[in-house]
Amino acid sequence: MAVHAADQDFEEFVVLRSQSLLRTAYLLCGGDRAAAEDLLQEVLEKVFVRWRRIKGPPERYTRAALANASANRWRRRSRKPEAAWEQAGTPSVGGHEDAVVDQDAVLRALAELPPRMRAVLVLRYFDDLSEAQTAAALGCATGTVKSQTSRGLARMRELMVEVAR
Repeated sequence: MAVHAADQDFEEFVVLRSQSLLRTAYLLCGGDRAAAEDLLQEVLEKVFVRWRRIKGPPERYTRAALANASANRWRRRSRKPEAAWEQAGTPSVGGHEDAVVDQDAVLRALAELPPRMRAVLVLRYFDDLSEAQTAAALGCATGTVKSQTSRGLARMRELMVEVAR
């Protein structure tokens, strides 16, 4: 059975970009690696089906799909009652490494943000997209990206101070 060129292109895309996309998914999922892997797998399945019809850079399309799928998952989860173990929160990080503690604090703060705000900050600051690219990826106005960025950073500052206490 011959492999179609588009299928090879998709495989190459996944091999080259999966680690970067997993990092985005990890941040969108608030630091939950298992959820990030599931989210990425779900999105890559959808991207594969649409691969030949994607116009423009496939990475931009995939990142937008990750942000949207993450927000959809959050909406579905918020309708279900949480299990007691989920309400307990994540365990604190031990050790004396400042970098690890800082990373943990950022992930915890990101997890507290609404999904859309989290997506804006992840795409802008972790994936280094411009305001216009972020707006295009999320299907919203540039002004929305600006306001969500401003509010998100302010909220992150508040949350980081709370974590430091």
